[in-house]
Amino acid sequence: MRKKWIFIAPLAILAMLLFTFIGGEIVLHLWNWLLPPLFGFRQINFWQALGLLLLCRILFGGLGRHSYYGRSRFRRRMEERCGHATPEERERFRQRMRERLGFGPDAGENKGQ
Repeated sequence: MRKKWIFIAPLAILAMLLFTFIGGEIVLHLWNWLLPPLFGFRQINFWQALGLLLLCRILFGGLGRHSYYGRSRFRRRMEERCGHATPEERERFRQRMRERLGFGPDAGENKGQ
């Protein structure tokens, strides 16, 4: 197992560096191709493109497994809220949500009223 890591670790590091380089180059070329002619912005270099890519990742993409943790937290909160409900109450809730969202069998009939 240890011999396997000797080969995998350098390849993983190389892959991360290559992925970062390609991402920076894509941002660089897209920026320099689109924004100066359209909006009059000045051209950027590779390091500015990499910084812009990182900034967008922080602002819009989050770091790590943000969406995974968010979903499990939502599910946990819903279980805490609805965990004490009886099966009849759960079915009534589901039916109301189907009607409200338009997924019920008679959803098309209620739209016109």
